[in-house]
Amino acid sequence: MSVQAQVRRLTAPDLRARKGGEPIVSLTAYTAQMARLIDGVCDFLLVGDSLGMVMQGFESTVPVPLETMIAQGQAVMRGSRRALVVVDMPFGSYEESPQQAFRSAARVLKETGCGAVKLEGGAYMAETIRFLTQRGVPVLAHIGLTPQAINALGSFRAQGRDRESWPGFVADARAVADAGAFAVVVEAVAEPLAREITQSVSIPTIGIGASPACDGQILVIDDLLGLTDRTPKFVRRYAELGAAATQAAQSYADDVRARAFPAPEHTYPERKA
Repeated sequence: MSVQAQVRRLTAPDLRARKGGEPIVSLTAYTAQMARLIDGVCDFLLVGDSLGMVMQGFESTVPVPLETMIAQGQAVMRGSRRALVVVDMPFGSYEESPQQAFRSAARVLKETGCGAVKLEGGAYMAETIRFLTQRGVPVLAHIGLTPQAINALGSFRAQGRDRESWPGFVADARAVADAGAFAVVVEAVAEPLAREITQSVSIPTIGIGASPACDGQILVIDDLLGLTDRTPKFVRRYAELGAAATQAAQSYADDVRARAFPAPEHTYPERKA
């Protein structure tokens, strides 16, 4: 039996069972090459609509179409073997109705082969989450700061700044858990609120800018690697690959201009007469 055949890809139920156990590790991935590099250390890879900002240069995630998410989801599936792959449902692909959400989610699952989809929203999306999960679509929920709502929020500022708003976020978490989500991303909330949410639901919480109080963590890979100009305050940059890439390109340019790089030693086949 080949080594590849022995590798079992993690599933949504596998992660659901990790509640209160070993912390869940996740990063975003948008390409096959990056998926290959980080597959072995992540429990799930999120093909996030954040690709609209870090890959395509948009100011928000709102412009990203469903077709782009499917294309990059296919790439990440080709590059990974072990991690559960979750694909973001982009803005406009699920909010209209549960039926619209199912049609979009069905396309994502069928065309990428991924194991789950993610959508943003709390209690008001519970009906849609229930509709999907009852029809065989594993759903990762997302509450707190919801980037697709940036035009309504006005900025990417942290949520739950005043204690009076906390019950609403806790209610959102309970609603998506009761609706069948296997886990919930909690973004940009204070540690006491993240801790309360985590203790209030029976599914794992995946924090991003929400402190170690959650059952797991996720970061945008470009932020972690130092490939972005603006990094959120809560992100620890584990490398500075942006600066390294610029320096490498400059060194290459210097060599080209100085004709300083070695000539290749190609071996060409002899031509037949």
